[in-house]
Amino acid sequence: MLKELRNTIMSEWIEIGTIVAAHGLTGEVRVYPNSDFPERFIEPGQRWLLHPGQTEPEPVEFLGGYLMPSKGIYVVEIEGIEDRSQAEALQGCPLLVTDQDRPHLEADEFYVLDLIGLEVFDQQKAQLIGKVVDVIPAGNDLLEVELNSQPPTPEPPVVEPTPDPPGRKSKNKRKPNQRQTVLIPFVKEIVPIVDLEQKRIEIIPLRGLIEERE
Repeated sequence: MLKELRNTIMSEWIEIGTIVAAHGLTGEVRVYPNSDFPERFIEPGQRWLLHPGQTEPEPVEFLGGYLMPSKGIYVVEIEGIEDRSQAEALQGCPLLVTDQDRPHLEADEFYVLDLIGLEVFDQQKAQLIGKVVDVIPAGNDLLEVELNSQPPTPEPPVVEPTPDPPGRKSKNKRKPNQRQTVLIPFVKEIVPIVDLEQKRIEIIPLRGLIEERE
């Protein structure tokens, strides 16, 4: 159901992979894919490369590529990269496409970036549960949902602290608030409605999935 499974570098760019090593002696590079569109790595055309320490990517021209099935990576030829030393200098560089370069999706397929930030509602209770903060790829992909914050509890009256006796240290420290999240399997039976226009998701939560964390 999900496409483009990783993060963006900047809002107008989508990271599609990372150059992980040189391949051979003629300048080809190995790319670990962050996208499940094979054409991103196989078809010739313009992509963008972000060098370490840089904030703006530079355009590069892909001359073609192919998949190494046993390793799950692609071997790509880039124009102007003609020897192993040049290829090794690109190790660790993310590869990008523009946010506008989105292949067609089939029914019930979604871009991860479109799901981040959507409000999540319990369909049966018509109640806001929280918002999507991440998507975790797995056998069944998981929506990480930050639960709606509870109303703040009244602050206790201020009491002057009593000095600790010599040789003792107080351990009664207040821990900072931690956000509560829950993982929702992104399957039709549990997530029947994804409305990108209304920026909302409706779920039918499994028993105890939400309540036990409230």
